[in-house]
Amino acid sequence: MKITKYAKAVTAGVVAAGGTVATAAADGVITGGEVWLIVGAFLGGLGFTWAVPNRTSTASSEA
Repeated sequence: MKITKYAKAVTAGVVAAGGTVATAAADGVITGGEVWLIVGAFLGGLGFTWAVPNRTSTASSEA
């Protein structure tokens, strides 16, 4: 299966932001500071994951 680095990065950003939203919404209120944390988690997950290259696949004869 071939996954582009863009799809991998967006998925990581969404997962990071989703976890932050779940934590922020635990008390029923999302404050302005928590919104910044959600945005930071999304951008952090997106940026760091995008920066790491995908492993190149090598054809091997091992089964």
